[in-house]
Amino acid sequence: MTATLRHYDPPSISQRLRAAPTVTRSLLLDIIDHACRRFPSLGQSERTARIMRLVDAEAWADAALALLELELPLWQVRRIAYDEGEWHCALSRERELPDWLDAAVEARHADLALALLSAFIEVQALAVEISRPSVPIVRPAPDPFYEPVGCEHFS
Repeated sequence: MTATLRHYDPPSISQRLRAAPTVTRSLLLDIIDHACRRFPSLGQSERTARIMRLVDAEAWADAALALLELELPLWQVRRIAYDEGEWHCALSRERELPDWLDAAVEARHADLALALLSAFIEVQALAVEISRPSVPIVRPAPDPFYEPVGCEHFS
C-alpha cells in the first residue's frame, strides 16, 4: 500500500464535501493531497499544470472534471442532472450500457463541483476497497496435530 493510500480517509473527506457549501482552494488542494495518486507523477506535468491553472482561476467544475480525467482514466461521466435544487452526478466505467445494467457511482450536492468531487471520492474509496486482497497474504501456521495420512490400500 502506498503512502498516499495510508493517509487517505474516504469517510472524512466525504463528510467534508457534504458539509461544504462551495468548493474552496484549500478543500480542493486537500483532496488532491490525500486522494490523488497520479497527480504528483512526473509524466503528467502538463495535465497537473492545467488543473492548477483551473484551481487558480477558481473554475471548480472544470478542475473537478480535469481531475477525474487524470485520476480515473477508465471512468467517464455518465450523467449530470439538476433536480430540485441538487446536482446529481453519475460516474461509470461502461457508459454505453443501459442504466439498469450499469454499476454507476452516484453522488449529489447543491454545488456542481462538489457533486463531481463527491462521486470522485466514492470511486476512489471503491478502488481502495477492491485493491485489498480477498485472501490472506501469509498462510496460517499448520495445526500441530495435523498429520497427513495415506488412504490408499496397495496390497
